[in-house]
Amino acid sequence: MPDYLDDLRLAHVLADAADAATMDRFKALDLKVETKPDMTPVSEADKGAEELIRGHLQRARPRDAVLGEEYGVEGTGPRRWVIDPIDGTKNYVRGVPVWATLIALMEAGGGGASGSSGVGSGGGFQPVVGVVSAPALGRRWWAAKGHGAYAGRSLSSATRLQVSRVSRISDASFAYSSLTGWEEQGRLDGFLDLTREVWRTRAYGDFWPYMMVAEGSVDICAEPELSLWDMAATAIVVTESGGTFTGLDGRPGPHSGNAAASNGLLHDELLGYLNQRY
Repeated sequence: MPDYLDDLRLAHVLADAADAATMDRFKALDLKVETKPDMTPVSEADKGAEELIRGHLQRARPRDAVLGEEYGVEGTGPRRWVIDPIDGTKNYVRGVPVWATLIALMEAGGGGASGSSGVGSGGGFQPVVGVVSAPALGRRWWAAKGHGAYAGRSLSSATRLQVSRVSRISDASFAYSSLTGWEEQGRLDGFLDLTREVWRTRAYGDFWPYMMVAEGSVDICAEPELSLWDMAATAIVVTESGGTFTGLDGRPGPHSGNAAASNGLLHDELLGYLNQRY
């Protein structure tokens, strides 16, 4: 199996460049913000960061395809970089520091068969490298397939991540984004039942709950509607930390248009609540 460490080092270089660009415009009074057709905001910083990452990849990995939130897919082949230049744009444009650049490398087949990690699902593209960089929080998380997941400021200064060992749903900390999507999908009753059963709930939103699951500070999290670029990097960080990442349908990996992540011990119960009246 490839070790992917050269790709991981490149992903850190990409994240460094994106961090510098996005922090330069964070809280800028003249930041330009537009509304996309799906009525979500996009700033000049989103576009600039993705253009910057694409430029670096064109020079460093010209044969690899690239999929980004702002500019779509370019290229074909068995390797594809997946980019969300700013995950949490609504936070970014309001000056809230909870946002991150998400960078993942996906490979056809994912480099192996499926297993308890929840990344491989046989066929299709699966994440093999992921970096989640949140410069306004001073935090970065990353993982490469078969090498574990880490958090820190650099590859040389990092702590290995491990999910929690909480095994009872009544002892679990549950993180989510908002109520709206659950209601729209007809899953609100099950969602509310889950919130009543767990020990604690917090609506951190975006990338952060998944990183907390990987760190072991949160035990379960879920979101009802997501795109691939929202999940590719977070999925491998969760699974390489020993957790499980699936869609709400239980399908392993970031391909279901929604997500459920856990320490693995609570995953079946998490899915059971979110699907019980759906």
